Amino acid sequence: MDKIPSTYEYADYYASYVKLVPEGDIIQILRDQMKETVALLSTLTELQSEYRYAAGKWSIKEVIGHMTDTERIMSYRLLSIARGEKASLPGYDENEYVAKADFDNQSLKDLMDHFACVRQSTIHLIKSLSDESLSRRGTANNSEVTAQALITIMAGHELHHRNIIHERYLKI
Repeated sequence: MDKIPSTYEYADYYASYVKLVPEGDIIQILRDQMKETVALLSTLTELQSEYRYAAGKWSIKEVIGHMTDTERIMSYRLLSIARGEKASLPGYDENEYVAKADFDNQSLKDLMDHFACVRQSTIHLIKSLSDESLSRRGTANNSEVTAQALITIMAGHELHHRNIIHERYLKI
């Protein structure tokens, strides 16, 4: 699991996430990311974690919650496709999920712990999968994707949002 998936393994709209992920041991990359993200967020106060860089934008807490929701959804897709699921897996509206989650009323620590727990679960799932199961293709959000590509997409999604936190939120 050291190579970046080929472009035919995922939909075009995931390309920006995939491009962010370096080649290497993806499990170690996911572990390192988790530590780096938690370390970054641990520097924030509760008040700072409620910051929005513009009206109508998510707070840092909501970004963390979104990252966790997305990893959980992508992990389910990974499990389903790796097990040979033939049914098309649904998409989701991230804005609706965030609006209904009430992340701003959760503590920053709880949100970070939840993220770390979901990431650990993802890592354990990946470690349990064979090369054959990782090569399986399925349909999620009306697009074909391989199980392997979903792992890289998850890593890229986290990096994308960590970059946004750095660029738009931590300039406060």
